[in-house]
Amino acid sequence: MKYMLLVCGDDTADGSGMAPVEPWVEELGDRNVRLHGHRLVQPAEAVTVRVRGGEVLRTDGPFAETKEYVAGFDILECDTLEEAVEAAAKHPVATIGAMEVRRFWDDEDAEAEIRALDAELTEAVRERDVDRALACYAPGAEVFHLADGHERQGLDAHRKALQDLFASVTGPVTREVRDVRVQVDESIGFAHSLVRLTGTRADGTPLDETLRVTTGYRDFGLRRLITHEHAVSLKEA
Repeated sequence: MKYMLLVCGDDTADGSGMAPVEPWVEELGDRNVRLHGHRLVQPAEAVTVRVRGGEVLRTDGPFAETKEYVAGFDILECDTLEEAVEAAAKHPVATIGAMEVRRFWDDEDAEAEIRALDAELTEAVRERDVDRALACYAPGAEVFHLADGHERQGLDAHRKALQDLFASVTGPVTREVRDVRVQVDESIGFAHSLVRLTGTRADGTPLDETLRVTTGYRDFGLRRLITHEHAVSLKEA
Protein backbone atom coordinates (compact mmCIF):
# COMPACT_ATOMS: atom_id res chain seq x y z
CA MET A 1 0.00 0.00 0.00
CA LYS A 2 1.08 3.57 -0.67
CA TYR A 3 1.19 6.25 2.00
CA MET A 4 1.66 10.00 1.73
CA LEU A 5 4.01 11.34 4.37
CA LEU A 6 3.44 15.06 4.93
CA VAL A 7 6.52 16.61 6.50
CA CYS A 8 5.23 19.33 8.84
CA GLY A 9 7.71 21.94 9.98
CA ASP A 10 7.42 24.41 12.83
CA ASP A 11 8.83 27.89 12.30
CA THR A 12 9.28 28.35 16.06
CA ALA A 13 11.45 25.23 16.42
CA ASP A 14 15.24 25.31 16.45
CA GLY A 15 16.41 22.98 13.70
CA SER A 16 20.13 23.64 14.12
CA GLY A 17 20.70 20.30 15.85
CA MET A 18 18.50 18.24 13.54
CA ALA A 19 20.14 15.30 11.80
CA PRO A 20 20.48 15.50 8.00
CA VAL A 21 17.63 14.04 5.94
CA GLU A 22 19.82 12.44 3.24
CA PRO A 23 20.65 9.22 5.18
CA TRP A 24 16.93 8.66 5.81
CA VAL A 25 16.18 9.12 2.11
CA GLU A 26 18.99 6.79 1.06
CA GLU A 27 18.13 4.08 3.57
CA LEU A 28 14.43 3.93 2.63
CA GLY A 29 15.27 4.25 -1.05
CA ASP A 30 17.62 1.28 -0.88
CA ARG A 31 14.80 -0.77 0.69
CA ASN A 32 12.31 0.41 -1.99
CA VAL A 33 10.12 1.89 0.75
CA ARG A 34 10.45 5.54 -0.33
CA LEU A 35 9.27 5.92 -3.92
CA HIS A 36 9.79 9.66 -4.30
CA GLY A 37 9.26 13.00 -2.64
CA HIS A 38 10.40 16.60 -2.55
CA ARG A 39 10.80 19.69 -0.41
CA LEU A 40 8.42 22.64 -0.77
CA VAL A 41 9.24 26.36 -0.66
CA GLN A 42 8.36 28.35 2.43
CA PRO A 43 4.67 29.20 3.10
CA ALA A 44 5.42 32.88 2.49
CA GLU A 45 5.84 32.02 -1.20
CA ALA A 46 2.54 30.17 -1.41
CA VAL A 47 -0.49 31.46 -3.30
CA THR A 48 -3.98 30.64 -2.02
CA VAL A 49 -6.77 30.51 -4.60
CA ARG A 50 -10.50 30.63 -3.88
CA VAL A 51 -13.48 31.06 -6.21
CA ARG A 52 -16.52 32.88 -4.83
CA GLY A 53 -19.49 33.81 -6.99
CA GLY A 54 -17.50 33.00 -10.11
CA GLU A 55 -14.72 35.39 -9.13
CA VAL A 56 -11.18 34.10 -8.63
CA LEU A 57 -9.74 35.38 -5.37
CA ARG A 58 -5.97 35.13 -5.08
CA THR A 59 -4.12 35.68 -1.82
CA ASP A 60 -0.34 35.63 -1.42
CA GLY A 61 0.66 33.34 1.41
CA PRO A 62 -0.73 30.15 2.96
CA PHE A 63 -4.44 29.48 3.41
CA ALA A 64 -4.04 29.53 7.21
CA GLU A 65 -1.72 31.56 9.40
CA THR A 66 -0.07 29.02 11.67
CA LYS A 67 3.37 28.26 13.00
CA GLU A 68 3.15 24.73 11.54
CA TYR A 69 3.31 24.18 7.80
CA VAL A 70 3.88 21.43 5.22
CA ALA A 71 7.58 21.59 4.35
CA GLY A 72 7.63 18.65 1.95
CA PHE A 73 6.27 15.22 1.18
CA ASP A 74 7.36 11.65 0.64
CA ILE A 75 5.48 8.73 -0.91
CA LEU A 76 6.10 5.41 0.80
CA GLU A 77 5.29 1.84 -0.22
CA CYS A 78 4.61 -0.15 2.96
CA ASP A 79 2.80 -3.36 3.81
CA THR A 80 1.08 -1.87 6.86
CA LEU A 81 0.29 1.43 8.52
CA GLU A 82 2.62 0.44 11.35
CA GLU A 83 5.53 0.15 8.92
CA ALA A 84 4.74 3.60 7.50
CA VAL A 85 4.55 5.08 11.01
CA GLU A 86 7.90 3.50 11.86
CA ALA A 87 9.46 5.07 8.77
CA ALA A 88 7.91 8.44 9.61
CA ALA A 89 9.29 8.31 13.15
CA LYS A 90 12.82 7.96 11.76
CA HIS A 91 12.54 11.15 9.69
CA PRO A 92 14.74 13.87 11.23
CA VAL A 93 11.98 16.49 11.04
CA ALA A 94 9.90 14.34 13.41
CA THR A 95 12.24 15.51 16.20
CA ILE A 96 11.28 19.18 15.78
CA GLY A 97 8.01 19.09 13.83
CA ALA A 98 5.43 16.44 12.97
CA MET A 99 4.82 13.81 10.31
CA GLU A 100 1.31 13.19 9.00
CA VAL A 101 0.85 9.70 7.51
CA ARG A 102 -2.12 9.13 5.20
CA ARG A 103 -2.94 6.10 3.07
CA PHE A 104 -3.63 6.64 -0.62
CA TRP A 105 -7.22 6.32 -1.80
CA ASP A 106 -7.32 2.72 -2.98
CA ASP A 107 -9.98 2.58 -5.71
CA GLU A 108 -7.47 3.16 -8.52
CA ASP A 109 -5.40 0.50 -10.26
CA ALA A 110 -2.73 2.22 -12.34
CA GLU A 111 -1.40 -1.01 -13.88
CA ALA A 112 -4.91 -2.05 -14.90
CA GLU A 113 -5.36 1.34 -16.61
CA ILE A 114 -2.19 0.78 -18.63
CA ARG A 115 -3.24 -2.72 -19.64
CA ALA A 116 -6.69 -1.42 -20.63
CA LEU A 117 -5.08 1.25 -22.84
CA ASP A 118 -2.90 -1.41 -24.46
CA ALA A 119 -6.01 -3.53 -25.11
CA GLU A 120 -7.62 -0.51 -26.77
CA LEU A 121 -4.57 -0.10 -29.00
CA THR A 122 -4.73 -3.80 -29.91
CA GLU A 123 -8.40 -3.48 -30.90
CA ALA A 124 -7.70 -0.32 -32.95
CA VAL A 125 -4.93 -2.14 -34.86
CA ARG A 126 -7.21 -5.14 -35.45
CA GLU A 127 -9.84 -2.83 -36.91
CA ARG A 128 -7.16 -0.94 -38.89
CA ASP A 129 -8.44 2.32 -37.35
CA VAL A 130 -5.65 4.90 -37.46
CA ASP A 131 -7.47 7.62 -35.51
CA ARG A 132 -8.52 5.21 -32.78
CA ALA A 133 -4.95 3.97 -32.47
CA LEU A 134 -3.48 7.47 -32.28
CA ALA A 135 -6.04 8.44 -29.63
CA CYS A 136 -3.98 6.24 -27.29
CA TYR A 137 -1.08 8.70 -27.62
CA ALA A 138 -0.67 12.09 -25.99
CA PRO A 139 -0.22 15.12 -28.26
CA GLY A 140 3.47 15.55 -28.87
CA ALA A 141 4.32 12.00 -27.82
CA GLU A 142 7.87 10.95 -28.62
CA VAL A 143 7.60 7.95 -30.93
CA PHE A 144 10.56 6.13 -32.49
CA HIS A 145 10.17 3.00 -34.64
CA LEU A 146 12.83 1.05 -36.50
CA ALA A 147 11.33 -1.59 -38.78
CA ASP A 148 11.94 -2.91 -42.31
CA GLY A 149 15.14 -0.88 -42.42
CA HIS A 150 13.20 2.38 -41.99
CA GLU A 151 13.55 4.75 -39.07
CA ARG A 152 10.46 6.80 -38.17
CA GLN A 153 10.23 9.51 -35.52
CA GLY A 154 7.27 11.54 -34.27
CA LEU A 155 3.50 11.13 -34.30
CA ASP A 156 3.12 12.31 -37.89
CA ALA A 157 5.55 9.66 -39.10
CA HIS A 158 3.78 7.10 -36.91
CA ARG A 159 0.43 8.02 -38.47
CA LYS A 160 1.90 7.60 -41.95
CA ALA A 161 3.42 4.23 -40.98
CA LEU A 162 0.06 2.98 -39.65
CA GLN A 163 -1.74 4.19 -42.76
CA ASP A 164 0.78 2.38 -44.98
CA LEU A 165 0.55 -0.78 -42.87
CA PHE A 166 -3.25 -0.91 -42.88
CA ALA A 167 -3.40 -0.16 -46.62
CA SER A 168 -1.01 -3.02 -47.36
CA VAL A 169 -3.13 -5.76 -45.78
CA THR A 170 -6.51 -7.34 -46.29
CA GLY A 171 -8.59 -8.17 -43.25
CA PRO A 172 -7.68 -7.54 -39.61
CA VAL A 173 -4.20 -7.13 -38.18
CA THR A 174 -3.55 -9.24 -35.09
CA ARG A 175 -1.48 -7.54 -32.40
CA GLU A 176 -0.16 -10.08 -29.88
CA VAL A 177 1.60 -8.67 -26.81
CA ARG A 178 3.94 -11.01 -24.94
CA ASP A 179 6.39 -10.90 -22.02
CA VAL A 180 4.82 -7.72 -20.63
CA ARG A 181 6.57 -6.06 -17.68
CA VAL A 182 4.88 -3.00 -16.19
CA GLN A 183 6.31 -0.51 -13.70
CA VAL A 184 3.94 2.23 -12.63
CA ASP A 185 3.22 4.82 -9.97
CA GLU A 186 0.59 7.52 -9.56
CA SER A 187 1.69 9.70 -12.48
CA ILE A 188 3.95 7.78 -14.85
CA GLY A 189 4.50 4.20 -15.96
CA PHE A 190 6.67 2.11 -18.24
CA ALA A 191 6.03 -1.17 -20.01
CA HIS A 192 8.46 -3.47 -21.80
CA SER A 193 7.10 -6.13 -24.15
CA LEU A 194 7.35 -8.04 -27.39
CA VAL A 195 4.64 -7.14 -29.90
CA ARG A 196 3.91 -9.47 -32.80
CA LEU A 197 1.90 -8.16 -35.76
CA THR A 198 0.36 -10.71 -38.13
CA GLY A 199 -2.02 -10.50 -41.07
CA THR A 200 -2.27 -11.08 -44.81
CA ARG A 201 -0.84 -8.62 -47.28
CA ALA A 202 -2.76 -7.55 -50.36
CA ASP A 203 -0.51 -9.70 -52.56
CA GLY A 204 -1.31 -12.79 -50.49
CA THR A 205 2.00 -12.96 -48.62
CA PRO A 206 1.92 -13.11 -44.84
CA LEU A 207 2.64 -10.16 -42.54
CA ASP A 208 4.56 -11.42 -39.54
CA GLU A 209 6.76 -8.99 -37.63
CA THR A 210 7.86 -8.91 -33.99
CA LEU A 211 8.92 -5.68 -32.29
CA ARG A 212 10.66 -5.10 -28.99
CA VAL A 213 8.73 -2.17 -27.51
CA THR A 214 9.36 0.17 -24.57
CA THR A 215 6.40 2.39 -23.78
CA GLY A 216 6.11 5.34 -21.40
CA TYR A 217 2.76 6.49 -19.99
CA ARG A 218 1.60 9.58 -18.15
CA ASP A 219 -1.52 10.18 -16.10
CA PHE A 220 -3.49 13.08 -17.62
CA GLY A 221 -6.17 13.07 -14.95
CA LEU A 222 -9.04 11.17 -16.57
CA ARG A 223 -6.88 8.60 -18.34
CA ARG A 224 -3.31 7.54 -19.03
CA LEU A 225 -1.83 8.08 -22.47
CA ILE A 226 1.35 7.03 -24.23
CA THR A 227 3.96 9.80 -24.11
CA HIS A 228 6.96 7.78 -25.28
CA GLU A 229 7.31 4.72 -27.47
CA HIS A 230 10.49 3.08 -28.72
CA ALA A 231 10.01 0.05 -30.98
CA VAL A 232 12.66 -1.94 -32.83
CA SER A 233 11.99 -4.89 -35.12
CA LEU A 234 13.80 -8.03 -33.99
CA LYS A 235 15.07 -8.23 -37.57
CA GLU A 236 16.91 -4.94 -36.98
CA ALA A 237 18.10 -5.66 -33.43
